[in-house]
Amino acid sequence: MNDLGLIEACQRCETVELWMGTDPNAQLVLIWLLDYLGPRAKDLRLTLRHVDALLGETEPARLADMKFAGVAINDHHLEIASLAWQAFRAPTPHAWFDLLAKDLSILPQLRRCVLDMLEELPGRASGLGASELRILELISAGYVHPFDVFPHYRERFQRRVFGYWEAGALLEGLARAPAPAVSGLAEGPFTLEMHNERKRLARYKESRLLLTALGKAILAGTEDFSRHNPIDRWWGGTHLTNDRLWRWDPVLLVP
Repeated sequence: MNDLGLIEACQRCETVELWMGTDPNAQLVLIWLLDYLGPRAKDLRLTLRHVDALLGETEPARLADMKFAGVAINDHHLEIASLAWQAFRAPTPHAWFDLLAKDLSILPQLRRCVLDMLEELPGRASGLGASELRILELISAGYVHPFDVFPHYRERFQRRVFGYWEAGALLEGLARAPAPAVSGLAEGPFTLEMHNERKRLARYKESRLLLTALGKAILAGTEDFSRHNPIDRWWGGTHLTNDRLWRWDPVLLVP
């Protein structure tokens, strides 16, 4: 079946089950996939299973014994998924924000995904996303080594949007900016090449991180990272720059 496309491969199966995790990345994959399949999804006899375990970290034998509720994909699933995927790809976050006013319960984890992603927009006061702010908070609390502030410590990190490589990029952005919020990062860039060189990786792990004056001021709510540094990144279909810096506020979405 290596030469078959996704739809052709599914058509050869009696049933197809989608095992989707609760984290935002899994939910984004889900809405993309359902939008891509569109009306053809019903012909493929798709079942959606809502998985509340970490698929990549659960032993196969244990996973096989777990029971997860499953529902057949219907038109309402497809409608909400397509609406959400188009909203995420839009050139501003407005349509994604507007999803909060809709009934998303047909995809039970989608509403939390919407909120998690909105919180990664630059904060109205700080100019940083929630995961970037959490890195600063952890360093301020005394976690001084890079991997101590990465999201694999889930209870400590408390954010779900980014994984290992993205966290490395976030920390590097805070430490290598023209006006850094973090000092002490001894090695970089955070690439596969660095990981393949034992001494470089060891230097990275042994870095002792500190907040700069700017980092402390950001946590105190008196400074804005974007006032001192260039912003040029993508959030879904939205290009964030200093001149067009869409910000998240728990009450209001503002440009």
